[in-house]
Amino acid sequence: MNEVFWFLHLLGAVGMGFYIVLPIMIGRASKLAGAGQQGLAEGLAVANRIVQYCLIIQLLTGGYLISQSDYSVFWIVLVIVLFLAIAAFSGIISKPLKQVVSSIQAGQSATAFIGKARLLSLIVLVLYIIVIYFMAFPIYA
Repeated sequence: MNEVFWFLHLLGAVGMGFYIVLPIMIGRASKLAGAGQQGLAEGLAVANRIVQYCLIIQLLTGGYLISQSDYSVFWIVLVIVLFLAIAAFSGIISKPLKQVVSSIQAGQSATAFIGKARLLSLIVLVLYIIVIYFMAFPIYA
């Protein structure tokens, strides 16, 4: 049973790798024309939603795997807080991405919304790298 959960946990981690390239992709949006920005923002919003499901898989499988070993309480709380922060900020990214689409459809500039989305994606990237560090070097009790 452990092997199945490890495999699912690994698949979720690979899916969350999207957050590594997200700031780069959002940064490219400012160099595109209006229709290109709209299409890219729509695609990133859909991909972000899919990756949020990967995050749910991570939380469920990670919860099981935590119960199978002897990790310190500090490490468990820290990892859960980091994952919840990633979930929160990745959810918040959805709004600026949708605002990019609506502002382009209205014929307005989407620069401010692209900037917000990029900042939020950078925050998620930093949190994700911190999680990777703590997963690679867990603290045992």
